[in-house]
Amino acid sequence: MRSVADDLRREDRAALRKLSASDRVALALSLGERDVDAFAKAQQSRLSREEVVRSFERQRQVGRRPSACMQAIIG
Repeated sequence: MRSVADDLRREDRAALRKLSASDRVALALSLGERDVDAFAKAQQSRLSREEVVRSFERQRQVGRRPSACMQAIIG
């Protein structure tokens, strides 16, 4: 049985296939910026953009082996 989510997913994939590679990269970057802005606004302490990005970078590192290089970059 088809669901609405399946139909939307299919439509999204078809729309993405029509985009050029540079348009897909631009879309991905704009979605990332949108997520950073949304996360920053959702925080009660109103984190700065740099603090939000640093928070995302730390979350990606959870469970990974510590790297001296990455520690120097993200603090």
